[in-house]
Amino acid sequence: MCRNITELRGLEPPATVEEIDAAAMQFVRKVTGVTRPGIEAAAAMSEAAGEIAAITAALLQRMPPRRVPPKSLPPLRRPEVRARLGLDAQA
Repeated sequence: MCRNITELRGLEPPATVEEIDAAAMQFVRKVTGVTRPGIEAAAAMSEAAGEIAAITAALLQRMPPRRVPPKSLPPLRRPEVRARLGLDAQA
């Protein structure tokens, strides 16, 4: 389980829907302590992550510009992570 939630504010180009959704699910897994949910838990976690993603997107829109970009590249922008997850090259 991840120790840190991915920072999305101040990215260039701005955070994608895919990155916001992944961060929301990362948050849900962290706060629940569940990494491999059963069917019931998966539905509840997915619903919560969707709500959190919507709130996060709205929040990022309202935040002032960041003077310094985040210290690290979000996982979904790293080629080795995308390859491991079977995702296409940087979208």
